[in-house]
Amino acid sequence: MSSILITGIKGIPEVRRGANLAHIIIESAVNQGLPLKNGDIVVVTSKIISKAEDRIIKISEIKPSRIAIRLSRILRINPRKVEIILSEAKRIVRMARGRIIVETRHGFICANGGIDQSNVDSGLLSLLPEDSDSSARKILNGIKKESQTNVAIGVAGILPLRSYAGQKDTYGYALKVTNIAIADEIASASELVMGKIERVPVAIVRGLKYDFARGNIQHLIRKTSKDLFK
Repeated sequence: MSSILITGIKGIPEVRRGANLAHIIIESAVNQGLPLKNGDIVVVTSKIISKAEDRIIKISEIKPSRIAIRLSRILRINPRKVEIILSEAKRIVRMARGRIIVETRHGFICANGGIDQSNVDSGLLSLLPEDSDSSARKILNGIKKESQTNVAIGVAGILPLRSYAGQKDTYGYALKVTNIAIADEIASASELVMGKIERVPVAIVRGLKYDFARGNIQHLIRKTSKDLFK
């Protein structure tokens, strides 16, 4: 591997409910002079997926429960927001400093269940996609159908972990349990050309060698019995 090119795709229009993200990505990439090629990895922020899948809710329409009201007084945050965080969580991990750390239904450990108010209209909350793997597969299939290219998106079409177990390092030591979360590394690197304020919700990663395979987010979720952070 000599080089990897990561390019943010600009000109993505405001995404509305029911939007065809695959078509939008293909068209925007072509307009930028970077049509998708075989082997490209497309990184998409969860925010525009949530918008397309109608995972945007009005705070005013949320009716807080008694426990949400009680917790809101302790944490000093909107009880309606607490209610939606609890409804999206599998369990509470920790609460402190106006934050509720929870485990989502997907198995992610994150602040406020990944619920966000950035890049949405005032008075709205953005929730994580209900099934992120399904969302990735839908975009993947849409791109394959429209562009006839073999493209991996997120964890649809690429194994999110790369194992080095059994291989030797440069000093000759055999690696036993080394696993690299390649999907996380791709997402982290792509953030450098995306970000929350630049309005660049899509990036193309070109030049990365990977094995095309069926992958899903559960490969990255460590079992509770083996996770010291849980």
